[in-house]
Amino acid sequence: MAKKGEVSDSVIKRLPRYYRFVSELVRDGTQRISSGELAKRMSVTASQIRQDLNCFGGFGQQGYGYNLPELRSEIVRILGIDSSRKIILIGAGNLGMAMANHMNFSDYGFKLIGIFDSDPAKKGTKTAGLEITGTDTLDDFVRENSPDAAILCIPKENAKETADHLVKLGIRAFWNFSHCDIAQGHEGVIVENVHLGDSLMLLSYGIANS
Repeated sequence: MAKKGEVSDSVIKRLPRYYRFVSELVRDGTQRISSGELAKRMSVTASQIRQDLNCFGGFGQQGYGYNLPELRSEIVRILGIDSSRKIILIGAGNLGMAMANHMNFSDYGFKLIGIFDSDPAKKGTKTAGLEITGTDTLDDFVRENSPDAAILCIPKENAKETADHLVKLGIRAFWNFSHCDIAQGHEGVIVENVHLGDSLMLLSYGIANS
């Protein structure tokens, strides 16, 4: 089994896809599957599946395949989504509100504990069972509740300053939708930058070149 830091980013980025496919099979009542059959369903090679999973211990048995409930449990453990990490949302605009109302954070190891916005008109309104509070209360809230991560759904020009401030308050991970690649200038801080437009442009490329 590979030690922490020895698994390539490409393998780690494929884990959520394994989780989705394996979870669907478990929900459908499938108990076991060969690497070949799983490969067909995922449109990858069986050798890639075996190599990827071998980075974490393998989990399969020759002649038997993978016990899917056990494999799902192992992937959940590896991804750390068996926890309930506290996360806050900064920016209650259209995207932020959609995230709060439609994202089932508990399925991914998180619990949304606070929503913040600088617009006075939004203060005091409720969404997803939480009251939107002003960003002027953010410091006290973070010190009292120690969230593990923050979602940034704020304008690009405010993203870096906000992230730098939250790091000083102790937040070490960011899910960033601000269209600004936050520089990881702080040791130990994890940033997932999400650019929805990039995905749409790749779709356009596929159409244009089909």
